[in-house]
Amino acid sequence: MNSDHQLHSDLATLTGRADSAVELSGLLPPGRLIETDEDEGRPTLWMPSGPASADLWTAAHEAHGRTGLWPLLLEPLPRDDDFRPWESGELDLETTTSPDLHDHAALLAAWWAGHTEVDPDTDLLPETERIAVTAPYGQRWPGMAASGRGADALAAVGWTGPANHTDDTGEIAAVVRSWEDRFGAGGFGVGFADLYVSVAAPPSTLQEALHVAAEHFAFCPDNIWQNSHPHTLAAYAERLVGINSWEFWWD
Repeated sequence: MNSDHQLHSDLATLTGRADSAVELSGLLPPGRLIETDEDEGRPTLWMPSGPASADLWTAAHEAHGRTGLWPLLLEPLPRDDDFRPWESGELDLETTTSPDLHDHAALLAAWWAGHTEVDPDTDLLPETERIAVTAPYGQRWPGMAASGRGADALAAVGWTGPANHTDDTGEIAAVVRSWEDRFGAGGFGVGFADLYVSVAAPPSTLQEALHVAAEHFAFCPDNIWQNSHPHTLAAYAERLVGINSWEFWWD
């Protein structure tokens, strides 16, 4: 176990709260603060030295309101001994803004417009095939699906997984916040460029799933472009009905 003194010091440094470790004393295995490899080594998260138990995640999650600490399930690159990007500190707090600064609906609409734009000079697909990918919606954003703050942890740690889509993870967190409110998104697993989201209230009909699929395409187009055949919004939507976990990967 960590010494109480070191644990209190580490978590107080991370949260700015002297009482952060009180609820977790005796629970946390050995670990350390992780600092970014840039930004003059700013502390970004606390990580155990080895795999943590499911019971620990549950206890930390329940104590969030009292500790200010939100547990994330961290996944490294496959077959990587350095547990990148987490243990290596390949994280960036400089380009990540607060989710409070962003409107999730405006972000999704802007991303959708960019992903559905047809450019005959550069597109590998004919216009008819490109538009078919996001049918039944055209190039206009179809609107929002009807329907504590774990999403903010994605930005707070300086995660850069979606860097090829946006270099501001605060934008990503703003959208995930809305999924917390509308779909009961809760537990988050985070890899080098992967995000796993548990969902308590997924879409229950194909019509609802089509709206959600459109959000996913705007949020992470590789979910459709590089997922299972056929590479269409409609096929992807069928796979969302009643599913309690969403996965995203940015190429």
